[in-house]
Amino acid sequence: MIKELPGPVRTLLVVRVLNQVGSYAMGFLAVLAGPDLAAPVLGVFGVTALASRWAGSLLLDRLPPRTVIAAGLVGTGLALLLLAAARGPAQIVAAVAVVGLAFELYEPATQELLARLTEGPRRSDAYALLGASLVAAGSAGGLVAAVLLPFGARWLMVVDGATCLAAAAITLAFLGGREARTVPRRSGADRWRPPRELLRLTAAGTAFAYGCLAVIMFLPFTLLQRGAPAWVPGLVLAGSALLAPLVVWVARRSANAVPVAAGTALMGVFALAMAVSGGVAGTVAVYLAWAAAYSLFLGRWQTMVADIAPEGDRPRWFAFFGASWGVAQPAVPGVVAVCAGVAGGTGTAAFLTAGAALLLVPPLLRVRVPAFPGRAQRPAGSLIQRSGGPSTGRVSEG
Repeated sequence: MIKELPGPVRTLLVVRVLNQVGSYAMGFLAVLAGPDLAAPVLGVFGVTALASRWAGSLLLDRLPPRTVIAAGLVGTGLALLLLAAARGPAQIVAAVAVVGLAFELYEPATQELLARLTEGPRRSDAYALLGASLVAAGSAGGLVAAVLLPFGARWLMVVDGATCLAAAAITLAFLGGREARTVPRRSGADRWRPPRELLRLTAAGTAFAYGCLAVIMFLPFTLLQRGAPAWVPGLVLAGSALLAPLVVWVARRSANAVPVAAGTALMGVFALAMAVSGGVAGTVAVYLAWAAAYSLFLGRWQTMVADIAPEGDRPRWFAFFGASWGVAQPAVPGVVAVCAGVAGGTGTAAFLTAGAALLLVPPLLRVRVPAFPGRAQRPAGSLIQRSGGPSTGRVSEG
């Protein structure tokens, strides 16, 4: 699968995997901030990350993807080192804001570069492989977290910053200037408005993103609250990451595709099960099942966006759809904080609201999406059908 992809795509995968080895640290922002500061810190990070994603798409009007990716990685690395040195609530919140302003700059550029370098079945393979590789890289990150967390969450930020800077150096050194064909750029005088199909896709993606982020963001915090030793959250994240490549490989060859609606409903049920499971062992077991179901969607949504968006508008499509995650990030801590008193605890509230959000995806999407984008014809009237567009089968991301 990977051997069939162009060389620049493989280089980009190496860059993002190296960066992802440290990105597990974002799951421990709540741990770094502490119970009293967790909600505002996560909220600030979500708002600033949303702004940085849109800024990244605008930078692509003037700069090549390689430059935007390198700039985002350098900015994120330096900001994380600043966060590691921050002391006191004001400094921590300010440093988190700086991290967020750089954190998503390279995301639209990554998606756009993959879209330029691939097409047809190779495009869906590239996005799926990117998603699986990032999750698998989290296994190494989880092991690092298991080792470092007992010494303090600040060490996680230091390692994350170092991996960002190393990934930026590889981008500048090895991701060559031949970034594929040029695409027609939009006129600056044109006012861009998101089309209806993008709005509907983003609404479904926002519910999906909320459900995923509520689980991912609060799992380490919840495990520690439920009595797990400090090394357990990192080890659990590592174990779930090891599932992703296997699930992607099986799903790619499975004759019976899992529709998005059915898969998200299953994830919703698992999230509700985590809410009612009070013990550490039960929570871990259900989370691993949830993570396996989540792996089915790696790359699925990005492929849809890449296939149906006009070339000149693709960075804006990626940024607008990516806002589903940016909107969900600040919403998660606020909603969880409001519901915690009624639900009986922060972790329970996170999992209950995650389950509800994931169960909303099927009615919001209201279409049957092929399991293998680029390998099956869409049904007539599908949300992702566009006149003259290729047949396709996400988010995820995540």
